[in-house]
Amino acid sequence: MTFRPFPDASLPEMTVREAASHLAEPETTAILLDVREPYEFVPRHAQGAVNIPMSEFVARIAEVPQDREVLVICEHGSRSADVVRYLMRQGYTQAINVDGGTEMWESAGLPMEYPAK
Repeated sequence: MTFRPFPDASLPEMTVREAASHLAEPETTAILLDVREPYEFVPRHAQGAVNIPMSEFVARIAEVPQDREVLVICEHGSRSADVVRYLMRQGYTQAINVDGGTEMWESAGLPMEYPAK
């Protein structure tokens, strides 16, 4: 798996395909954290994603494990990058931005959930 620096050279990120592959590994303990708002998350999201909206993130940070990789996704990658930066400032060492977000995940044909359908 390749971790490439984000444009600020300090933010770890991976592609949607790398994230999906990593999450599918039998031994992984990584989680996929979707920081979109509920109105975005409920109709469609990457399979297995856990939702903590960015608007509630500071109040709910205790729900984010510090002892395992946290792959952070949003719609395109901007909000998730902000959340990864925040997590890093809080001492999280295994936070990774998923570049391209849910839009790219879905476009790549990766597993999705459509619970509202």
